Amino acid sequence: MSNKSATLFDKVWDAHVVRSIPDGPDVLFIDRHFIHEVTSPVAFLGIETRGTTVLYPQRTFATADHNTPTLNQDQPVKDPLSAKQLAALSSNAEKYGISIWALGSPKNGIVHVVGPENGITLPGMTIVCGDSHTSTHGAFGCIAFGIGTSEVEMVLASQCIMQPKPKKMRITINGTLGKAVLPKDVALYMISQITASGATGYFCEYAGEVFENMSMEGRMTVCNMSIEMGARGGMIAPDETTFNYVKGRDKAPKGEAWDKALAYWKTLKTDTGATFDKELVFDAANIEPQITYGTNPGLGTGITHSIPKATEVKDGEASYKKSLAYMDFQEGQPLLGKRIDYVFLGSCTNGRIEDFRAFARVVKGRKKADNITAWLVPGSHIVEEQIRKEGILDILTEAGFELRQPGCSACLAMNDDKIPAGKYAVSTSNRNFEGRQGPGARTLLASPYVAAAVAVTGVVTDPRELLTEA
Repeated sequence: MSNKSATLFDKVWDAHVVRSIPDGPDVLFIDRHFIHEVTSPVAFLGIETRGTTVLYPQRTFATADHNTPTLNQDQPVKDPLSAKQLAALSSNAEKYGISIWALGSPKNGIVHVVGPENGITLPGMTIVCGDSHTSTHGAFGCIAFGIGTSEVEMVLASQCIMQPKPKKMRITINGTLGKAVLPKDVALYMISQITASGATGYFCEYAGEVFENMSMEGRMTVCNMSIEMGARGGMIAPDETTFNYVKGRDKAPKGEAWDKALAYWKTLKTDTGATFDKELVFDAANIEPQITYGTNPGLGTGITHSIPKATEVKDGEASYKKSLAYMDFQEGQPLLGKRIDYVFLGSCTNGRIEDFRAFARVVKGRKKADNITAWLVPGSHIVEEQIRKEGILDILTEAGFELRQPGCSACLAMNDDKIPAGKYAVSTSNRNFEGRQGPGARTLLASPYVAAAVAVTGVVTDPRELLTEA
């Protein structure tokens, strides 16, 4: 590394380059590789076909999440394809000596939840997974991104991947967030401002007071959504909040190894004078609780606003009108008061303990609306246990809600949790594409506060009306 000022992204990327190909991609060493049951079976088949093996099995970590049921996990999985994929994950992990938290393990959960909570995710790492929301781990100052099945095979075989170096973007938000505005609202606001493709080709660094004041759970939510504005990934410089979160976790460094790691981690920040290819600045005061109304995460607005006219959005009139037709919405229609059928709290975006605390804060002392079917799904068994220990389950039960078992659940409808066609769901997950939560399902993305407000009123409701404190 030269003495020239460097960004956080440059420091981590350049430290992992094994070889640079002139006018081509870099060969990048990968510190951590996460796998699950959906994208790994074909990759392992490729390993066997080529007659090779897994080079560093200790750097790969497996968990079952996408196809796992969220009820009766102690019973055989009914869906034959899901059962086959789950069995293949366990078989391959055993064959190649890979650590696995299969269905039934007390540490099982969503891949992007269990990595951080067990100390597998550490600052300054390169992390990949056959899942687009691997960007979540960027909250720790990591370069983390999703890869395809052939690339999963490449990492298994070589612990390296070929990647062109993305351009660099910095998004700065200063100021103080208003009442009931959560990190999910910050993410949805940014995407609505730059569109779902506005960061294509870039790796984003999030900077400023808003991100500095966020918890690690909040930072993970923001970085998780980076992919939803087209970015390759997103990252936040590690600081005392990061170090305090990591310290003492199962697979985090201990003793002298911790001291050595910490000294390095403290260098992971953008130098004064370092330049970005693009800089964007927003004001925290302009962010209110958000909700989407279309079929990509960029089609969202403040919850008190009406759906904009086609001439006011950047998606193009034809695609915008197609999106509204799918949702059965009209230009200029207010969102407040819209009747909702389903509420989903969970996913790798909002399935952590902080999200359940927020949801419980709103529903405490209230009752679930009769017209609402609510799926509350913790991101891991560790989160589930914490929900019980903190008394959150008691609050949820008293309000008429049931807690399901960990998994990806209704985020992508690869299991039994599917929203029926034509029904409206307020979801704390990350995507509202056509059919994402089930064929014909209509998804409105929102924060845990908004989801909770909807769950007890039955309609789109501003959570600020229900919260007695920020």
